[in-house]
This record gives sequence, C-alpha cells and structure tokens, in this order.
Amino acid sequence: MRILSGLYGLLKPLDLIQPYRLEMGTRFQTKRGKNLYEFWGDRIRNLLVGEMEDAGAETLVNLASNEYVIALNIKKATFRTITPVFKDQHNGKFITKFLYAKQARGAMTDFAVRNRISEAEELKRFEGMGYQFHESFSTEDEWVFTR
Repeated sequence: MRILSGLYGLLKPLDLIQPYRLEMGTRFQTKRGKNLYEFWGDRIRNLLVGEMEDAGAETLVNLASNEYVIALNIKKATFRTITPVFKDQHNGKFITKFLYAKQARGAMTDFAVRNRISEAEELKRFEGMGYQFHESFSTEDEWVFTR
C-alpha cells in the first residue's frame, strides 16, 4: 500500500510527515516545472514500479482520485491496473457522487488493511457504505460498485 502526496511523493502508510494542505493540481513555478505534475515527472511512477517489481506484484489497485492518478501516468506502466468505481442510483441511473466516492475509496482501503487483502479479487467482497460489486457494469480493469 502506498499513498500519493503532492508534497512528499510516494509514501508508505507509517511514514511520518508534517501536516500540510497542498493538492496535486496546485500550480506554482519551480525549477522543475510550472506545477506539481511537472515537478514530480516520472519519479513517483518509477518508484512505484520499482517497489512493485521488488515485491513481485503484477497488479495495482488504484484507489487514488483522478487528480493523483495523473501524477502516476499509469498508461506508461507495464502492470495491470484495477480501478474501483463507486456509483449511486439517482433518478433511475447510476452516477458517481464525488464526495461519496472519496469516502468509499477510503472505506475500501480500510477494508483491505483490516482484512489483510493480498489478492485484488478479494476486494469484490467489499460492502462498505452499502456498496456492492456490480459485475455487469464492470470491465476487467474498472470494477463498479453500486448502491
């Protein structure tokens, strides 16, 4: 498990950091670019790929927001990426409500830690916040959970 940080880069769960408020999309000029994406470049992805290779991992479960996924530039990666998506029924359709989706990503992370999940397939058992895996809405790499 790794945490993406605009200030610190790639973090392990028990890494100590100082409290801060800085979003990945924040624009500011540095010697390495005009925003945090340019500042970090490929370094975060390269670190993550190296750690995955060292661990023999072939699959990344992406529970980051889109803002942070951009920093990973996953399209260049050689490993499989599974992205859980959380949708709520609204007026007869399933839509993503971003506040609930953010809370659900955190709840799924908690579920994975508490249950010592080691295989991505086990995440399909997640039922936090009333969400359930919805196979017919899902693809191989985008798993949809609905409520």
